Amino acid sequence: MAEMAHFYFTHDSDYKIEAFICDKEYIKEDNFLSLPVVPFEEVEKLYPPKDYYMFIAVGYGKLNSSRKQKYEEAKSKGYELVSYLNSKASHYGDLKIGDNCFILENQVFQSNVKIGNNVVLWSGNHFGHDVEIGDHTWLSSHIVVSGNVKIGESCFIGVNATFRDHITIGNECIIGAGALILNNTKDKSVYIETPTKPYPMDSEKFVKFANL
Repeated sequence: MAEMAHFYFTHDSDYKIEAFICDKEYIKEDNFLSLPVVPFEEVEKLYPPKDYYMFIAVGYGKLNSSRKQKYEEAKSKGYELVSYLNSKASHYGDLKIGDNCFILENQVFQSNVKIGNNVVLWSGNHFGHDVEIGDHTWLSSHIVVSGNVKIGESCFIGVNATFRDHITIGNECIIGAGALILNNTKDKSVYIETPTKPYPMDSEKFVKFANL
């Protein structure tokens, strides 16, 4: 995740990456991508918050709680957390984004979309008008969120999920890949689409059977 953030911030933003940070007990090397790696416990001494911004590049582990924890710890140290919005995202200028968001290419945002803090939007999603995304939520790729949908905090949304309009998704929900959500969900709900089962015939026999 840190490597991805480095790539996008370097090639598509006005920010310059000065260093990486990591909890001291997990540091195995002093450098990463030719930049210093410094302990999170000591970062404010080496890179004081009055002179530097920070971005928390952590994945969706433990339903985003790991990223949320580091986000809150960085805020408590006094850092301003920056967001990244890819230049190839499409919107009308009224998009509202919180801090420490990571929004990749080919998003379509209709009018009056609000993105909370510490949200990750992977590439190629559609957001209808008046959509709201809660803090610390992670959305994968090619998701369709129809108009007036509200997605709660600390959710994980898998690839190709679809949400009908005018529904509310609770906090800490897991919506699996390819799921179709037509109604409101309660907090901590899990929706998993049934995987496609293998056909009881190998491809060689199937080609002959189907005359392909």
